[in-house]
Amino acid sequence: MFKATKAFSSFSVQDIPKAKQFYGQTLGLEVSEANGLLTLQLAGGGTVMIYPKSNHAPASFTVLNFPVGDLEETVNELTKRGVVFERYDMPEIKVDQKGIHRGQGPDIAWFKDPAGNILSVLKPD
Repeated sequence: MFKATKAFSSFSVQDIPKAKQFYGQTLGLEVSEANGLLTLQLAGGGTVMIYPKSNHAPASFTVLNFPVGDLEETVNELTKRGVVFERYDMPEIKVDQKGIHRGQGPDIAWFKDPAGNILSVLKPD
């Protein structure tokens, strides 16, 4: 039924201009805006729609993952750009001083967008 449909993901934010600046300038993605909505252009032709929601509640799970070739370099560069990585210290998830979780699945580091949605950069196995 949906085999030929070009699906896309979406999530909400409370402030479209802040989201546009973060995704476009801080993360360096191609961002377009139309009718009050943002569209992120992802490598490989995928898109993500970001829509405003006045009673936005941040997602409690990772909404967008960015596979990278060099996780350490990416974390360092994003830190220079003002991104703050999450500091998890739970029995099943612990991160190092840079915010990188290692050793269980792919190495991964989580951070939040200005609306509090969780994103990640990860080094695929």
